[in-house]
Amino acid sequence: MSPLPQSSTPLAVRMRPTSLDEVAGQRHLLRPGSPLVTLASDTTGEQGAVSVILWGPPGTGKTTLAQAIAHSSGRQFIELSAVTAGVKDVRQVMEKALTNRDLYGTTTVLFLDEIHRFTKAQQDALLPGVENGWVILIAATTENPSFSVITPLLSRSLLLTLEQLSDDDLGDLVRRAVHDPRGLDDRVVLDDEALSTIVRLASGDARRALTALEASAHAATATTAELTAAGAATEEVDGDADYDPDAEYGDDGDGGDGRPVITAETVAQSVDRALLRYDRNGDEHYDVISAFIKSVRGSDVDAALHYLARMIEAGEDPRFICRRIIVSASEDIGMADPNALTVAVSAATAVQMIGMPEGRIPLAEAVVYLATAPKSNRSYSALDAAIADVRAGGAGPVPKHLRDAHYPGARRLGHGKGYKYAHDSEFGVVEQQYLPDEIVDHTYYDPTSNGNERDVAARLEKLRRITRGR
Repeated sequence: MSPLPQSSTPLAVRMRPTSLDEVAGQRHLLRPGSPLVTLASDTTGEQGAVSVILWGPPGTGKTTLAQAIAHSSGRQFIELSAVTAGVKDVRQVMEKALTNRDLYGTTTVLFLDEIHRFTKAQQDALLPGVENGWVILIAATTENPSFSVITPLLSRSLLLTLEQLSDDDLGDLVRRAVHDPRGLDDRVVLDDEALSTIVRLASGDARRALTALEASAHAATATTAELTAAGAATEEVDGDADYDPDAEYGDDGDGGDGRPVITAETVAQSVDRALLRYDRNGDEHYDVISAFIKSVRGSDVDAALHYLARMIEAGEDPRFICRRIIVSASEDIGMADPNALTVAVSAATAVQMIGMPEGRIPLAEAVVYLATAPKSNRSYSALDAAIADVRAGGAGPVPKHLRDAHYPGARRLGHGKGYKYAHDSEFGVVEQQYLPDEIVDHTYYDPTSNGNERDVAARLEKLRRITRGR
């Protein structure tokens, strides 16, 4: 059994692409003629020094893109982290970049990670170098640049949005790491279920996927070594030259050629996660979200949080979860607590701004609010009843007094004649027919006595008595 390649450098760093062709995902930013491709291919500087701000979730390739551009173009590459760098460090980089440009004709690419952590004064220090072309700034951030980057810097840079890697992108990346000499160099075998598990747990994060792969490879290697040693010890005691360790311990330890096999169980043990059977495109996906929605509707907050946790741990797209929460707020709570929709939309906005895993916090808040809120589906069921009438031909002509009377000749047709302006009434409500004649007595909205709808029901009864003259 060949040992794994020995290196103190993490697999995610070893597998970092040296050209844009190796970058996984982000095809929308890497089309021919795009700013990033131009930066990478323009070795003469004829295209100018265009600075860019890369905005996207962790593990989507911001650092990778910056280094690939620097390596492809042959420019000087300097990397700073906003966590540790200060104004002095930025000014030193600018001075050195100006010297390199004037004396040696070399352009410097400054990659600034986590620019959102820079103060306004620190970001101001970047402006002279960016504006005068001393450096090409490639700044990375996981937070919305509109809130975290100063306006003068934004106006001098192109804002490029990175997307979470798709499952196919992550799968290609993991397979490449298994085979590539820089990676595991085919010293292990990765079975299909293990690959799916890694991709699912990574949730669009390339770094997380490669870290899980590396940990799993070491675990599989150690397991295979233990089984081999156990077999050798038994053979020595029993003197059985025909001893087959696979007969006693099973054949999961290696791939039949002595190489360790990474299984889904190996991955789960390595990353200390339970092995969830969850296919984002399969039955489990629909079963869990169905159970989640029904738990919220049934006001079982503990069950709702359980299914939310299962979706998060399974790497479900948080945008999908947010959409379902918004629908639930309108469908199952509605006018019983109108604030539920506001809470749901606010949670979705928060998740978009801060990303995961922190996004689980506003998601939990929204789910608890919705599950414990009073319930009513009467708003949308009222609309469905109105739609049914319309589809059945019950639309009818709009009453003449409600028709538009502003266009020429409308008054002669009787449009607007007899219309009562509600605001002229003391209480802002007047007796007046609003529904077409064919359905004049139809009632669609029937509020419950739950939560806010109890007050709505009392007010609605008075309103209908006035408007319908009863």
